Amino acid sequence: MTRFQQMESNGEQIKTFIFGNKTKQNTSEGSATLQILIPELLLPGYSFYTWPSAQVLAWFLWERRLSLLNKRVLELGAGTSLPGILAAKCGAHVTLSDCSTLPKTLQHMQRCCRLNSLTPGKDIEVVGLTWGLFLDQIFQLGPIDFIIGSDIFYDPSVFEDILVTVSFLLEANSQARFLFTYQERSSDWCIETLLKKWGLQCNIVNLENLGSELGIDPQELMGSHTIHLLEVTRRS
Repeated sequence: MTRFQQMESNGEQIKTFIFGNKTKQNTSEGSATLQILIPELLLPGYSFYTWPSAQVLAWFLWERRLSLLNKRVLELGAGTSLPGILAAKCGAHVTLSDCSTLPKTLQHMQRCCRLNSLTPGKDIEVVGLTWGLFLDQIFQLGPIDFIIGSDIFYDPSVFEDILVTVSFLLEANSQARFLFTYQERSSDWCIETLLKKWGLQCNIVNLENLGSELGIDPQELMGSHTIHLLEVTRRS
C-alpha cells in the first residue's frame, strides 16, 4: 500500500509505503506491518523517484523478512533505497550504494535513511560505488550474503558494467546471490551473452503469487508494467 504526504516547499514529496497483511493489521509475527517513508524530489535524474520495480523487490524481501536477520546485504544503484531500507528494518546489515560521481544522489540516500530512523555509518552504510570501476570502495565492502538491485538494467550501455561488478563480488562471496527486479522495456534487450562471458548463471523467480498470502495483488504493485525478478549466481 502506498500513501502520499503533502509536498514540501522544496519540491519534496514523501511517499509512505506500508508492508503487511492488507486484511489483518495487527502486530503478530504473521501479520506484522512496517511503514517506510521515502522522500522523492522533482529533479531530473533516475535516482530521486521510486520505480515500480523497487516496490516489487521490497515486497519480495518483506515476505522473506525472517531470513534477512543478520544477513549482509548490498544494494546496487539504490536511489531512493526502498528495498535496502526495508532489509535494514528487518534486521539485515545493509550497505546502500550508488554512483560515486553523483553526490546529490548519495546525500538523498542519507536523507531517506534518516527519515526512517536509520543513521548512516551506524545503522546502515551509504557508499559511492560506480559500476565497472574497481576503486577502494569495492574492496572495503566486506562479506556479502545478498546483492540486490531494482531496475538498474535500464540502459543496455550499463549492462556489462553491472555484471562485471556483480561477477567480482560473487567471486569474492561464493555463497552470495544477486537478486534484481527489472521493468521490461524492450524484447531486444538480453544479458544472456554477458552472463556467460562473466561466469554467471541466472534463474527467473516466479512472481505470480507475490503478496497473495497478504492480500496483495501483484498487478497492483506493477501497474501497467511488466516486471521480472531474476536471481544470479556464479556459474558452477
